Amino acid sequence: MGRIGVISDTHGLLREEVKEQLKGCQAILHAGDINRPGLLEELSQIAEVYAVRGNADKGDWADALPETLRIAFSGLKIFMIHNKKMIREDILDADLVIFGHSHKYEEFAQGKQRWLNPGSCGGRRFSLPVNMAVVTLDKNGTFQIRKIDLGTKEPAKRQEELPEGREKEIITAIMKEMDRGRTVAVMASKHRISEELTDQICRVIVTHPGVDADGILNRMQILRKKE
Repeated sequence: MGRIGVISDTHGLLREEVKEQLKGCQAILHAGDINRPGLLEELSQIAEVYAVRGNADKGDWADALPETLRIAFSGLKIFMIHNKKMIREDILDADLVIFGHSHKYEEFAQGKQRWLNPGSCGGRRFSLPVNMAVVTLDKNGTFQIRKIDLGTKEPAKRQEELPEGREKEIITAIMKEMDRGRTVAVMASKHRISEELTDQICRVIVTHPGVDADGILNRMQILRKKE
């Protein structure tokens, strides 16, 4: 096997440039937060797909996905999980550990292992770049990781703000609607805000469980000031 595409945190969005990068790959690994089964079906038209369940993946289709996955390609042993903090098993036999969740690209060595977070290649989260990775297997059993930065292809956008005076009302409503399984598109239409802003709110809610509307709003303001 030659090339393996590695992606994560698509959150329902499969970019055309991502599909272009995945062409010619013999397998695609998705490290979770997929958000819709149709995305996996689209990926399967390109190559065989291996995926784990992320914290944002809900429903019967997501329940069928494993939380962890062990696979091997041409002798390369891979362990996959969405959030590396949730590792509860011995993974010392893995050559490559793949994870996601943070939306930030990471690549580092830990002992004889390589650890890889391909970042997010779905909707841009605040100022974070849009990344993925490709793993190339060599004939001698070694492998190389290539980081792919897709963020430069997006023009800068003016930050959209929540309607003044209704910030906490909308966030509180979205928190309840997420528990009921409402989609981003439905919530965006109901509250008359963009799907991008709605998705940003949902991600902050997911990554800060138990925080109230004031806390979510403050967290969003802090993140935006860092852009």
